Amino acid sequence: MAVASKIKVAVAQVATDLHHVESNLARHREFIAKAHDAKADLLLFPELSLTGYQVADHAVDLAMAKDDPRLYDLAEAAGEMTVICGFVEEGYAAQFYNAAAVLRRGRVDFVHRKINLPSYGRMEEDKFFAEGRYVEVFQLATPWSAGLLICADLWNPGLVHLSALHGATIMLSPIASANEVVGGDFSNPDGWDTTLRFYAMMYGMPVVMANIAGREGGLHFWGGSRILDPHGRPLAQADGDEEVLLTAELDYDAVRRARFALPTVRDSNLDLIHREVDRLVNRVGVPVGIRRSV
Repeated sequence: MAVASKIKVAVAQVATDLHHVESNLARHREFIAKAHDAKADLLLFPELSLTGYQVADHAVDLAMAKDDPRLYDLAEAAGEMTVICGFVEEGYAAQFYNAAAVLRRGRVDFVHRKINLPSYGRMEEDKFFAEGRYVEVFQLATPWSAGLLICADLWNPGLVHLSALHGATIMLSPIASANEVVGGDFSNPDGWDTTLRFYAMMYGMPVVMANIAGREGGLHFWGGSRILDPHGRPLAQADGDEEVLLTAELDYDAVRRARFALPTVRDSNLDLIHREVDRLVNRVGVPVGIRRSV
């Protein structure tokens, strides 16, 4: 595998055509071509970018297996560039997942299944999707390793921590965040700004986030896609909710220096965490929700 201390990453903040996979595929091809023109090494699309976010009961009709020819066509278009898109995956035993596929060189190289399925506010993902069970990373050009967590996965700090301990040196975050979905006084744009800057700074890990652009059904997706350096500083950011391609160059030396200055990964004390999680899971009276999440 090629060595690339510097990589150029791109974000496709795209509008989705709800429940229309073919038109979304066409938009993906357009942005893949734009990213090629920009000489990007990696292109990230939002969560469920091939279907639109509000899948609900349409999941069965919109689902595709990870070896679906349409994904392989996108992988051919990707060429040497790594492309991450969101889709409904039909897995083993007719289980349906909110998933993200890593496409390159004509192959589907990796799939992440969303683990943390939100069931609050106006979100009911746990009603329609099976939950993923693993936190893994995949290799980009050496020495980069990518963590890939979908939207609410990042609202479980343990999943981000596990990604870092598995060796992630860049975090890819496809999301579908709309203003109305949580409710109350909670601000989705402010919450994501704080969360992403914190993770980037805490782990010395660049963060690449792609959100949906504009309106989908009755929801307003606020955009705000961005690329953060390993200190949490924005290198590129969408000003609003319009379709846009963002690009920025990331330097692995900046990751090395950030992690040397703030060694969160080095000092994580995995033995202590393993011991305490095991003690919690086996304690009499642990609430079901806590037992399930660990």
